[in-house]
Amino acid sequence: MKKMYLSLVAGAGLLFSVNAFTLAQGDYPTLGQVTQRLQAISGSGSAAKLSSLTKTEGGKDIWVVKIGKGDLDNKPAIAVVGGAEGFHVLSVELAVQFAERLVKDHAAALDKNTFYVFPNMSPDAYEQYHAALKYERRGNAAKVDHDRDGQVSEDGYEDLNKDGLITMMRVESPMGEYMVSDKDDRVLVKADRSKGQKGNYIMMPESMDKDKDGSFGEDLSEGIAFNKNQTYKFPIFQPLAGDFAVSQVESRALLDYLFNQWNIFAFVTFSPANNLSAPLKYNAGDARKRIITSMLEKDVALNSMVSGIYNETISQKAFNQNNQGTDGDFFQWAYFHFGRLSFSTPGWWVPEVKGEDGKSNNNAEINFLAWAAKENLSNVFAPWTAVTHPDFPGQKVEVGGIKPFVMYNPPFAKVDSIAIEHTAFILKLAEMSPKLEFHNVKSEKLGNGLTRITADLFNNSSLPTHSEMGEKSRWLRNIRVDISKDAADLVSGEKIKLINKLDAYGKITLSWVVKGSGSVDIKAGAAHTGIATLNVKL
Repeated sequence: MKKMYLSLVAGAGLLFSVNAFTLAQGDYPTLGQVTQRLQAISGSGSAAKLSSLTKTEGGKDIWVVKIGKGDLDNKPAIAVVGGAEGFHVLSVELAVQFAERLVKDHAAALDKNTFYVFPNMSPDAYEQYHAALKYERRGNAAKVDHDRDGQVSEDGYEDLNKDGLITMMRVESPMGEYMVSDKDDRVLVKADRSKGQKGNYIMMPESMDKDKDGSFGEDLSEGIAFNKNQTYKFPIFQPLAGDFAVSQVESRALLDYLFNQWNIFAFVTFSPANNLSAPLKYNAGDARKRIITSMLEKDVALNSMVSGIYNETISQKAFNQNNQGTDGDFFQWAYFHFGRLSFSTPGWWVPEVKGEDGKSNNNAEINFLAWAAKENLSNVFAPWTAVTHPDFPGQKVEVGGIKPFVMYNPPFAKVDSIAIEHTAFILKLAEMSPKLEFHNVKSEKLGNGLTRITADLFNNSSLPTHSEMGEKSRWLRNIRVDISKDAADLVSGEKIKLINKLDAYGKITLSWVVKGSGSVDIKAGAAHTGIATLNVKL
């Protein structure tokens, strides 16, 4: 099926066993099963606390699991986001399994870090995976007039061959742009007219022109897509985007929640966007625009470093992956508008399959079908079947193609190993979080009741305390240094000092001259860097 995005249980205090679930489960979980698993890890006494941010138009909960111990709000945090796209059901499972494994097997990681897991930001769309009619849905349950003709959802998909799937429709026509591929006759490709090729098929999603406006499937029976509704490069007037940015309750609830979580230093989003298997590139011109559209230079270097760690951790090597996100998506919002380090990965992609000539095929559908054949996956393609179509009288119309979901989500049996590796990666990223420490502390008597205190504030991390974008936007809080002495007792030095940024393994020397006896307490940090404390005897 040509994707086109198709615009496209709880135990009393017992942890749910990840392995038991994946062995017992033959397919991706339902929303109810996801909720049961989240409740199971967040019972009484657990480090995980489950809460609902809001309910969608379809009445589905938007869950957040906050995992940590101690002073959770003043520890560097990572936010893990699943379900940015409703058809990407793998992303939900990866987020849920991360939360399960973190609580069950990696409690030590909570000594230093807090984690926020948002397992499914598109539950209305996700539900389509288990519906009687399966199609790759992106939008929520809001009632929207996508084509702005005064009618709502009058031109959605239509199951013409009654197989319970929405695939593609091909119509024989001398004016068509598509032709049968010479490498796989199940696949249609665009005719290359520069080579004298002539198309003989029109291609579109399985649908009808119910409002007789000449367009097919342009007013879907679904609402707004979470991953098109964010503020960065909001795609105004595009279907599934909404009338304005953050118009949907789930988008608003998430962003409102995040704006109160000052301790998040990085995001890991499971979505089709990908800057982990390969980093984004720096574009000086785009970085100088009034509206910045390139990751800034120092952040590109950080992206490259983290990408290297990702590729060392994840065994599968990416093939035909588009790095940049799409307009209005969450992954880019987290960086460009929230100033945090933002990483995204689909978690899995169809592996490369080389032909008999030793060359790879850049056509994603042909490569997928070749891989499916190697894996003995027989239930991934709907054979082209002739149907009678009222909008094409006297023409040959066929329905078929690659089935929904299979090109973005691996067979469920493969998910457990994918989740283990991605959990390991996120934990490695957490280990890199900014870590402030005091070193070279000196207390020197000067006479007349005066003492000079000097200390180096050191960031013991391979990441800076602030992304370059966060520093530029001034959104991340500065590092604040406080000394417990009254201002009147400070002969030199500041009672409160603000520091814009400490580079990776960077330091700043602090100095005070204080009068009096006893001891003083000094603390330094920000929520996203953690707080370093120091007690000095005078």
